[in-house]
Amino acid sequence: MGVKISIENVSVLLGGKSILNQINLSIQKDEQWAIVGPSGSGKTTLAKAICKSIFFRGIIDITNLTDPEIKPTVILIEQQHRFKNNSNVENFYYQQRFNSTDKEDASIVEEELNTSSHNTPEKEKWIAFFSIEHILKKPLIQLSNGENKRLQLAKAMLKKPDLLILDNPFIGLDTQGRKSLKSGLNEISNQGISIILIGSEQDLPSCITDIAILENGRIVNQGEKSLPSSNEIFKRSNLIDDVLIKKCVTDQENDFNLAVRMVEVNIQYNQTQILSNINWVIKAGEKWCLTGPNGSGKSTLLSLITADNPQAYANEIYLFDRKRGSGESIWDIKKKIGYLSPELHLYFHQNENCFQTVASGLFDTIGLFRQPNTKQAELVLNWMKLLQIEHFAEKWLHQLSLGEQRLVLLARALVKSPALLILDEPCQGLDQQQTDFIKTIIDKICESSNTTLIFVSHYEEDIPGCVNNYIKLENGCII
Repeated sequence: MGVKISIENVSVLLGGKSILNQINLSIQKDEQWAIVGPSGSGKTTLAKAICKSIFFRGIIDITNLTDPEIKPTVILIEQQHRFKNNSNVENFYYQQRFNSTDKEDASIVEEELNTSSHNTPEKEKWIAFFSIEHILKKPLIQLSNGENKRLQLAKAMLKKPDLLILDNPFIGLDTQGRKSLKSGLNEISNQGISIILIGSEQDLPSCITDIAILENGRIVNQGEKSLPSSNEIFKRSNLIDDVLIKKCVTDQENDFNLAVRMVEVNIQYNQTQILSNINWVIKAGEKWCLTGPNGSGKSTLLSLITADNPQAYANEIYLFDRKRGSGESIWDIKKKIGYLSPELHLYFHQNENCFQTVASGLFDTIGLFRQPNTKQAELVLNWMKLLQIEHFAEKWLHQLSLGEQRLVLLARALVKSPALLILDEPCQGLDQQQTDFIKTIIDKICESSNTTLIFVSHYEEDIPGCVNNYIKLENGCII
């Protein structure tokens, strides 16, 4: 079982830029490979080339070892997954996932699994394997990032792949989810399925036998798993310009005492209780970390703060000292908030350039619908310089790696120096040096301003040092 892969002189050019340059790699029977390297090094592009979903120059030959005459089944599980609703369109809007009436046009998990297989015993096997029994009746639009990832893994296995390519599969998974996935990949490997894992060297399951390290579109090292890590090989300048921070950060005096106050908040969709009796007070200037397993209600809780969930009006919720439903508009709320999340990332116009994407944060819109003035344009470029992404200003967002896109969207969340900064897994898709850099940036912003912070992460090591308050959700309850 499994496959043999021969990659010879493979190059990829996208938007006039060389993404992969003369890649050579040979994967033999019983070898399970990981492709690692800094963000933006070409890992995802290589994955897409192997499954032949993008144009490339060179030769990629994949041989089915069970029967060389049969074309092998190659499945790529991407970092992000977009789905169509029952009307066969993809144009969901972000707030739609929190509107109980709008979810009716979205398939449920069980129906989505049926598109891959109607083999009941096989379905039951993988449903149990990836622990998704409890979300079978859940609309796709309401899945958390981690729940969606487990669904895609189950769908992939129902298609009986010969080669399974996983692009950063651990992103978005909680601690138990990562542990289960490692165990699952080891079991999949034992079944003779070949695996190529795109990710970081910190998350490699024991079944991985070999590693290839990419940088700037080239393989710079390859061989057995004991190779030095990419972080040991590559160094990036993470110097932070303190003068530029002062130009970027506007420390406005808070005109409120409490950023958030929730009193016995309950959220329910049909018969499903999402949040139960939530009491939470965030004082101006406090720095909080919100944690909890996948599906615990974190995104729903945040949606009550960002004015994206209409059920806020049915609860006792105060934002910036004002009770929801007392005459304020959602724009009155959003102008005080900078927000980034993996779910929000999905809804951005990929055909806008990065300058426009960052500038849209000044106007709280997903997409830029008015032109910034000269002062605003200068502010956008300063934030991009601070995050070391100014060279992306004229590039289309879709031309960047997902990690690079995440940095652009972080700049969007920061650009107006919001009174309340909500960062939901901001380090997803970033390499370790980028993560350390972003943590330092956040710490410096919080040191030089009275910014209130809510930081969400499944990784304790990603939490910036300024955080000194913690709240944990489990099954919709504060524990």
